[in-house]
Amino acid sequence: MRSYNLNADILRIAVPSILANITIPLVGLVDMVIAGHISTAWAIGGIAVGTMLFDMLYGCFGFLRVSTAGLTAQAYGANNPHECGSLFVRSSAIAVIGAIIIWLLQTVYLEAVMYVLPCSEEVAGFARSYFCIRVWAAPATLMLMTCKGWFIGMQDGTRAMVADLVVNGMNMLASYVLAVHTPLGAIGVAWGTLIAQWTGLVVALAMIAVRYPHAFSFSEVDFRFTANRCFFRLNYDLFIRSLCFIIVYVGWTAISSAYGDVELAASSLMMKLFMLFSFFIDGFAYAGEALVGKTIGAQMSEHSNQHSATSNQRFNYLIKVLFAWGTGVGLFFSLLYGLFPNALFALLTTDSDVVATMQHYLGWLIAMPVVSMLAFMWDGIYAGATRGREIRNAMLWAAAAFAGVYLLSTINAQLSTSLGMHAVYAAYFAHLAARVIYLSAIFR
Repeated sequence: MRSYNLNADILRIAVPSILANITIPLVGLVDMVIAGHISTAWAIGGIAVGTMLFDMLYGCFGFLRVSTAGLTAQAYGANNPHECGSLFVRSSAIAVIGAIIIWLLQTVYLEAVMYVLPCSEEVAGFARSYFCIRVWAAPATLMLMTCKGWFIGMQDGTRAMVADLVVNGMNMLASYVLAVHTPLGAIGVAWGTLIAQWTGLVVALAMIAVRYPHAFSFSEVDFRFTANRCFFRLNYDLFIRSLCFIIVYVGWTAISSAYGDVELAASSLMMKLFMLFSFFIDGFAYAGEALVGKTIGAQMSEHSNQHSATSNQRFNYLIKVLFAWGTGVGLFFSLLYGLFPNALFALLTTDSDVVATMQHYLGWLIAMPVVSMLAFMWDGIYAGATRGREIRNAMLWAAAAFAGVYLLSTINAQLSTSLGMHAVYAAYFAHLAARVIYLSAIFR
């Protein structure tokens, strides 16, 4: 019975998260299709560049969701609803401050990135217009990160899913209507995203107000730094982690581009396949955040000064079940990639040169899910335990491993030539392995 209830709890959080995650690529696909049918190639490129600008920018604020989920889950497990509400208010305040900083520095950020990004004047012009419209959704976007983390911490995967579905559904609908049926043209997709983000925030806040009014007592919220030292320290550690993630993923793209257009296209599509896996494993990582945080919060409440053998057994059992689900997902995708590579490649491109290049790196694609599953699951477990320093250190080691493995491959010209893009895949694999080894080693 215990196993059944725990599995049900995991799926109750994981499945809604997965359903919401798989709508994310549809939004970008719809934007590209709209631009491709009503405008020219430079509009498609402009949307791609504009989207990348926001991926990099908002990636720095990924700590909002992670820290809110972990801390809220612990407060939930300790049966402290007022602390849950206080955490939402404090995280929301950081989100608003972050949005104001983005608004103040938007021109500096935009011009700095565009200066180092090689693209035509037409693409650059469209990307600037796209950015200058979407940036006004910054408060909504960052607040939605807080809302999603808070829902997960409250063990409420359904409302987190609803918020994501509203945002993504409205994005596709508004982008289509504004781009196709108004004089805005292709730039309408930026306005569509702006509308979708604010609509999603209104819906998320409405769900919180209706479902959790008992959690909020604003007179009890303490914003003093001394009272929130651990809260700010956790967010600082997770912010450093986010920067390291950006270094790895930007490094992947930048290095791949040096090998030519075909290699860049192949590596980008291979990353799309890997991201498909991440949409699924993320759901179980979110479940890990919620349930580990809840379990630790309950233990802290029940055993303020001691840890019983029973509570330790319960915690270890939770870890084992989480990894069992993660292993199943990882093996499934490794088999999927290994058994049906040509069918998957054909869905992404009809370019024979790109397909042939992707087949050359199939071994890496097959191995990635099993290794990355371990990294994702450990991240979720440590986030639920609010062990920000450990998560930060793991990602620092991972970024160093990525850079170190690639640089070692370039020391010898003959070795660099023979390895080619395999060096980039090895570096990415090393960054995953570094996270797994470090977090596994310090778990006890």
